[in-house]
Amino acid sequence: MKNLEKQLKQQIVQRIFRNFADIMILRLIQTEPMWGYKIKKEVQTRFGVKLRHGALYPLLNTLEQGGYIKSRKQAKGGRIRKIYQITQKGATLLSTYQKTIKEQFQ
Repeated sequence: MKNLEKQLKQQIVQRIFRNFADIMILRLIQTEPMWGYKIKKEVQTRFGVKLRHGALYPLLNTLEQGGYIKSRKQAKGGRIRKIYQITQKGATLLSTYQKTIKEQFQ
């Protein structure tokens, strides 16, 4: 029974993530600025969801174009990383989202 619950929990988390990937990514970036690969690994570790590069980067681009995140390039170990961080608009989206969810469940 425990194994079934574990499988169902993982399916629920994956479904939630697919529907609210932008919110989940904003929450991750809000904790600390991150680059794409780190976001991908954090999503896998925390939510059990394997994000494809083909899904992650278009989502990051959409969030950036919407003004919810901003990026900057950083050189590290001879490589250039694009570091994403949340903007005030992104933080406002998260707080509004949390308030709205809370209201809906009361």
